[in-house]
Amino acid sequence: MAKIGIIIGSLRKGSFNRKVAETILPMFKGDLEADIIEIAELEMYNQDLDDESTPTQAWTDFREKIKLYDGIVFVTPEYNRSVPAVIKNAIDVGSRPYGANVWDGKPAAVITASTGAIGGFGSNHILRQSLVFVNMPTLQQPEAYLGHIDSSITEDGKIDQRTSDYLQGIVNSYIEFFKQLTK
Repeated sequence: MAKIGIIIGSLRKGSFNRKVAETILPMFKGDLEADIIEIAELEMYNQDLDDESTPTQAWTDFREKIKLYDGIVFVTPEYNRSVPAVIKNAIDVGSRPYGANVWDGKPAAVITASTGAIGGFGSNHILRQSLVFVNMPTLQQPEAYLGHIDSSITEDGKIDQRTSDYLQGIVNSYIEFFKQLTK
């Protein structure tokens, strides 16, 4: 059974991106299972701690957890035309210390959702730059930008059917991409 981790770039209690992640979670079926990997407890990366062989317990636990996953889906908003600090910090923690990059070779996908019209375009592309550096082959097409995500929420707080169908297409493409890379 292959394991897919989903990392959410928003810590907000009512996060639209968490709703997106919870919507795609059951879309991984058959020989794939998915889990949400929480990143809220990761302290900001400081190389001194790795250089002194004193990484925090949260860093060590996170690095070991990421090693258990075969692929990663990032679901994130855009903050100030860039990635939220929590996502960048998670990537930095996982890519260090030098030579111990836990992201290496794991197929990735990026889904961005925002209340704005362009659906996190800036965040999506900046995150992809970091994923290139940590050697994560990333699904190129279809691109996944969810603009005006707030209008895709139903009265019961779920993602609407139209958006869920769109997300299923993204997940299906990622699964095909993942399987091609992990044969």
